[in-house]
Amino acid sequence: MLQGPCVDSSGPRFTPLVVLELASDTKEEAIAWLLGRIRDNQQNGGAELLVEQLSPGVEAQEKENPNMFLVGATQQRLLSGAEDVGLFKEFKDGSMRGFTYANKHNFKDFEGDGDSFLSMAECQYIIKHELDTLRAKDETHVPGHPQAKLYPGKSIIRRLQSKGILIQVFPLHDKEELKRLSFSWYKKVKLAYQPLDDIRHYYGEGQALYFGFLEYFTFALVPMALIGVPYYLFDWEDYDKYVIFAGFNLVWCTVILEFWKRCSASLAYRWGTLSRKKAFEEPRPGFHGVLGFNPVTGREEPLYPNVKRQLRIYLVSLPFVLFCLYLSLTIMMIYFLMEGWALSVHDEDPTFWTGILLYIPSIIYAVVIEIMNLIYRYAAEFLTEWENHRLESSYQNHLVLKVLVFNFFNCFASLFYIAFVMQDMALLRQSLATLLITSQILNQFMEAFLPYWLQRRRNKKMIRKVQNGRTLDDKELPLVEQVRLEADMSTYLGTFDDYLELFLLFGYVSLFSCVYPLAAVLVVLNNITEVYSDAFKMCRVFKRPFSDPAANIGVWQLAFEAMSVIAVVTNCSLIGMSPQVKAYFSNSETQLILWTVAIEHGLLAFKFILTFLIPDVPKHIQINLARLEFESLEALKKKDSNVQVDYDDEEEEGTQNVKP
Repeated sequence: MLQGPCVDSSGPRFTPLVVLELASDTKEEAIAWLLGRIRDNQQNGGAELLVEQLSPGVEAQEKENPNMFLVGATQQRLLSGAEDVGLFKEFKDGSMRGFTYANKHNFKDFEGDGDSFLSMAECQYIIKHELDTLRAKDETHVPGHPQAKLYPGKSIIRRLQSKGILIQVFPLHDKEELKRLSFSWYKKVKLAYQPLDDIRHYYGEGQALYFGFLEYFTFALVPMALIGVPYYLFDWEDYDKYVIFAGFNLVWCTVILEFWKRCSASLAYRWGTLSRKKAFEEPRPGFHGVLGFNPVTGREEPLYPNVKRQLRIYLVSLPFVLFCLYLSLTIMMIYFLMEGWALSVHDEDPTFWTGILLYIPSIIYAVVIEIMNLIYRYAAEFLTEWENHRLESSYQNHLVLKVLVFNFFNCFASLFYIAFVMQDMALLRQSLATLLITSQILNQFMEAFLPYWLQRRRNKKMIRKVQNGRTLDDKELPLVEQVRLEADMSTYLGTFDDYLELFLLFGYVSLFSCVYPLAAVLVVLNNITEVYSDAFKMCRVFKRPFSDPAANIGVWQLAFEAMSVIAVVTNCSLIGMSPQVKAYFSNSETQLILWTVAIEHGLLAFKFILTFLIPDVPKHIQINLARLEFESLEALKKKDSNVQVDYDDEEEEGTQNVKP
């Protein structure tokens, strides 16, 4: 939500793109040193960016942090940075190619000095990259902070973050562009596709892929919802007639994931991230260890023995996860005791109120599940941090694994117990409906209404403070106050929780929706509201996140595929338990089990065959990528041959100049 350009202390005007907030007690010499490194030329090891301190607000208060700085860059610096980060842009022939500054005029939409060539999100991502790659030289510590040791070649920004000197780094909103995006995204309720290209342009590929997957998942649920409604209306009382619906589940959960891979590849190719090379990963800010030399980079950095990490994982983290699973199992058994008590009360005196009492244990259990998931999430983050993973990708993989295992067990263990131990389809339907509806209500409250209410309070407080000093038209805040308002906004923690919620909803639908056909209908309605609530939060509640140049949904693709495998086993087991199927094997239960297992193995084999038959990347994209690779190799050969010719010419001239 920018109001205009700033003037850097060194002279040139620039548009502020990123905010750096240092701790209020940061020493002056540390601030001067950091700003000098940010402004210094690249040849001297600087970032060559523009930076200035944020001026005091309309009514400056003592509690306001004065150490806030606006960062920008010249257009030429941004274009050279685009080449450094390996940004892909559309070439004049329509293909997506890695941007090079020397070849800039051959790219589509590059006009004049290229002022509008890069989106604001791309510019902010470039600045973040340049700040992250700002490395210590011969300094032993941060000036004025002897406890903050520095190591040659290590990231300065990451070190400042780990020592608490740098509080936060965040990109600024663009007021006009955000207003246009909000209007086309969530302010008008309409039956239309989301503006994924606009979302990608403003927030980056990672966010756009999440909303693309949410949209795809919602549309994929429509056939199940259309089948589920008449199934619910005309065949509801007969719980045993779910074989056809379970069979449809088997095919549905496999096909939609395979076609999503193709859809994801098409989006990633269109946005230029499909063939983008992954950047070399630096150690996480929280990583610590004994100082040593990295054998790959040759730089001095903290090293931590992998044996110690594995011991922490298997001797502490794993037992803790197992203990949490045992605790979840204990609470589940308490729920069944409550369920039995409510049923006995209703059987003794069946009234309207005792009928309502039958749903109370399930509602309480659903609330307890959400609370346990929340508490466990904090514990999992603490444990994964304590394991001291060197790379962010390793940290995320271990965190996702811990959270998925517990959430799956916590949410679905009772349903599996009811389905395969108690074999009570009526209770399974009631429990599934209660868990699904209660979790959706709680999620909507926690994710939409509560953040909205808190942000409205912050906005009103800031606007009231500014209006005390001047009259504002349309309640527009000046740049200084807008920056401070955004600094106080909640930090967007990524798409982890969003994907986790979709993962659990996918489980409810794919595993047991055959006994509760309205599950798909409820999830469709939830996803529609989720689109609008998530869009509102991104535009109004959270700070703007940095762009994430993702090519797919990452480890979540594997998580959904694992759930689809479990769904095949579950639905085959439910089919084998149905009275219609049992009637064919009335004389031999062993034969029924063998046939069920054989069909389940056959369907799993069909699933994996289908995975190979449906290419992950559409054919025309494969051809385009192969053509680009061929052209790159030919250009490299031509360059090498030209270098060799120049070398031979110089050698021949040198021979002729030698006197006999």
